[in-house]
Amino acid sequence: MTFTMTKQHTIGELINLSAGYLEGKGCSSARLDAELLLGHVLGLDRLDLYLNFDKPLNDKEVEQYRQFIGRRGQRIPVAYLTGEREFYALRIQVNEHVLIPRPETEFVVDKIVELVEPNQLTKVLDLGTGSGAIALALACQDPYFQITAVDISPSALQVAEANAKRLEVDNQVDFLCSDLFGKVTGTYAVICSNPPYIKSEELQQASPEIGVEPALALDGGPDGLAFYRRIVNQAASFLEQPGFVVLEIGWDQGAKVRALGEEAGFTWLETMKDYAGQDRVVVFQWAQ
Repeated sequence: MTFTMTKQHTIGELINLSAGYLEGKGCSSARLDAELLLGHVLGLDRLDLYLNFDKPLNDKEVEQYRQFIGRRGQRIPVAYLTGEREFYALRIQVNEHVLIPRPETEFVVDKIVELVEPNQLTKVLDLGTGSGAIALALACQDPYFQITAVDISPSALQVAEANAKRLEVDNQVDFLCSDLFGKVTGTYAVICSNPPYIKSEELQQASPEIGVEPALALDGGPDGLAFYRRIVNQAASFLEQPGFVVLEIGWDQGAKVRALGEEAGFTWLETMKDYAGQDRVVVFQWAQ
């Protein structure tokens, strides 16, 4: 994208120009994206941008912003451009090796906090931790959480470990490179996961932004349920009694994941809905 350099552009002018450009490139939240990226360049939040709407920018700021908008126009997700995404009021650093945390995943954290007794040591196993969002949100909620965060990707674990150190909860989280339960030992009060759950065929037809995220964190196999089968069929061996399994799901997978868990001997407790009223989290209990 090009901005003319014959005059100094104001914050308001740049947002309007950029929003129009991004809309033309098919970005669904063009104005918000333009605001977030300019805020990132200037170190301002969205309110401050509008309080300084008529402030002109210097050439260096304009050029830096132009480059960000150009990359967003190529459908690179905003979070990868800024290097962070807010999750559970925490700033989680992200890169192309990890899935970008979604607001819906906060329901997993909410449910775990609700299920366990406060101020008691609680061991949690987070499968497919990615950026560490769930594990770190739990650790920040209660110092009695002790979490083992598992991922098959060494690159993802590097991101998660860096986030844990930056948030000063690395003493509560152990990181393990493992294919789900492969190298896991011990038992846990809660096993949680936001596993890959998009059908392989649907992933090929997803938006360009989804295509930038790691397929390893998205591809749930032909029917999107491959990881749920593996988790519920192995989880009992790693659970205390009573123990809980808390799983994020796709909007149309509630009944199927419930059935998989019940077939594996779990008691279904709840299927939580997200902000859009869609099924989002399935909760099971294990008690023999």
